[in-house]
Order: sequence, then structure tokens, then C-alpha cells
Amino acid sequence: MDHSSDRLSSLANKTLFITGASRGIGKAIALRAARDGANIVIAAKTAEPHPKLPGTIFSAAEEMEAAGGKALPLVVDVRHEDEVQGAVAKAVDTFGGIDILINNASAISLTGTLVTPMKRYDLMHQVNVRGTFLCSQMCLPHLLKAENPHVLNLAPPLNMKAKWFRNHVAYTMAKYGMSMCVLGMAEEFRGKVAFNALWPHTAIATAAIDMIGGEPMMKKSRIPEIMADAAHAVLVRAHTECTGNFFIDEDVLRSEGVTDFTGYAVDPTQEPFIDFFLDG
Repeated sequence: MDHSSDRLSSLANKTLFITGASRGIGKAIALRAARDGANIVIAAKTAEPHPKLPGTIFSAAEEMEAAGGKALPLVVDVRHEDEVQGAVAKAVDTFGGIDILINNASAISLTGTLVTPMKRYDLMHQVNVRGTFLCSQMCLPHLLKAENPHVLNLAPPLNMKAKWFRNHVAYTMAKYGMSMCVLGMAEEFRGKVAFNALWPHTAIATAAIDMIGGEPMMKKSRIPEIMADAAHAVLVRAHTECTGNFFIDEDVLRSEGVTDFTGYAVDPTQEPFIDFFLDG
């Protein structure tokens, strides 16, 4: 498919509803859209600075405005239906509609069956699966009226090999729940709203990776901007032609003509760590 005409497209004046956009990949995607002059709804929990994690919805909003976008920071816990409903209504009141939903909010615990507290199991399923389903359901009435509507879930391809379940079955089930939303909703809304998944080829230098593997793993990671550039490339494509895909960031950028990824490396001397759910 020729995307050459799409490369000229921008997200100017589009309204993006992004969960978990106060830091990490969500924030990088938001900043990339803000540079085009997009409206960003920052739907995240962090209103007060976290002792271990950088940034709040308000500091993120300032960065997005500085980048050239408009920002609406809203305190949203995607586990709570009323909060999501209120945020969607506020977004539509403020910007007149919603063009794009990014289901980025996610909880992770790479723990085995005997050491996963049910509270943690519930958190992953409430945020990852239920939160994604809920945000999609609430945004859809507005997306259906948009010109080129997209939903992008930060979720892996459905790789049903036992090794991806063995060590952290609860987390895998929760992430695959997000992937199954793509599979089902892409078909349900085919021709009306695009539903795609995006997943990194390598580990991405975020607070989550720092928590899992510390500095050694961070050095083998790429910066979140690679995911932001890949997301941007997907979101400017025609919703009627680009749906039901499980995109990998590197493959998307290769299809846009990018061949050198060293600029995205945290440490270009290190071999990047291949991300979960991908075979080599």
C-alpha cells in the first residue's frame, strides 16, 4: 500500500484521548501529536508528584502546550466508569469531539501464579483489559462521528506460545485482553473506526523497565520516541484501510523508509533487549 500521500498528513486540530499520558510512551505519543498542533486529553492518575516517578498531568500539559498543542489534563483512573465518562464528556465539551483514542494505561507484575496477590491480579485486569474496553466503549459514540477515527492499543501481537505465559500468566492474560479488544473491535467497526495494536520491538526506557531491570536493562532499551513516531505514522493512515493490525514499531518505521534506529538507542553500543511476546 502506498502511504506516500499520508506522509504529508499531520494530526493538526485532531483531538487525542490518551490514557496514562503523564509519562513514558503515552506522553511521548502525546508530545509528537502536540508538535502537529493536536489537542491532547491527558487522562491519567498523577495529579501530585509521585516519590519515584517523574511528572504529573499538569507538568505534562505544560510540555504539550510548549510543543505547540492544546492540552486538557484530567485526573482519570480508568478503573472507574464515572471518571472515564466524565473525562470523555469534558473532552468533547472542550474540543468538540474525539478523533483518536490511545489505550496506553497499563499495570504490570511479572510474577508467577503462587506469588501474584489477587489485588495485583485484579489491578492488571481492571486497568489493562477492563480499562481498555471501557475507554473504547465511552469514546466510540464520538469516534463514529470523526473524520478519520483511530483507536490504538499499546498491546502485543497474540503469540500463543506457552513460554509467554509460563512465568507471568496473570500479566500475559491482561495484556492479551487488550490485544483481543483490537481483534474483535476492528472487525465489529470495520470501515467506521480503525482499531490497531502497537508494540515495541525492543524494551523501551520507561519507569516500568527501570523497575523491572534497572540500569542494565535501561541501557539495552530504546527511547519512547520510537513508539511515538510509529504511532504517528499509523494514526495518519486512512481508517478504512488500516485496521486490525498488530504493528511493531520498527516495522512501521521501516515501511515509512526509516532504516537506521541507532538514534533511538539509549546506549548505541548495547545490543537492544527484544521485548516480551516477540520471538527473537
